[in-house]
Amino acid sequence: MTPKTLFQLAGKEVSPPRLADAVLILIDYQNEYLDGPLKLSGWEEAVARAERLLTAARRAGSRIIHVAHRGQPGGLFDRDHARGAFIERLAPLESEAVVEKTRPNGFSDTGLALRVGTAGAKLVIAGFMTHNCVSSTTRAALDLGYDITIAADACATRDLPSRHGVIRAADIQAAELAALADRHACVVDVDEVIG
Repeated sequence: MTPKTLFQLAGKEVSPPRLADAVLILIDYQNEYLDGPLKLSGWEEAVARAERLLTAARRAGSRIIHVAHRGQPGGLFDRDHARGAFIERLAPLESEAVVEKTRPNGFSDTGLALRVGTAGAKLVIAGFMTHNCVSSTTRAALDLGYDITIAADACATRDLPSRHGVIRAADIQAAELAALADRHACVVDVDEVIG
């Protein structure tokens, strides 16, 4: 028997919103992920697709919120160091909101929910890392009543150790996006979001 998502079993059709009607949330597109111990697999392609998405959202007049992880001074994600800065190609304009977080969930102890607005708001989410901050923020967004789309090919993650050996980034990416597509979000590529 072919497996079905919980959305399908409930008879719910999911599709991305028009960008003009959406809030674009870009998560942790920071230099920390480009090299060093947290270098992500496929980050170059993900950044290129995120840039296309951001450009299209700006043209469409979407509200855009950039989320950045803020680490300890001198450590990972030090926002006062180049490694904790936004990737230049995806840096916010002065008119775009920036939210800093200290946990994987972008809504935890931040003003993100106030910036997004009331339940029912349509979100398009993309970012780093798929299995961690993208997943945590998406799961929290569902609890807050938002309608969520993930731009899958603008996301990336990395190989992880496990008690069964190394799990490759491609497998983690596929599994996490499938889990989110089951009940949490419409999961599509950037081209489908742009339309």
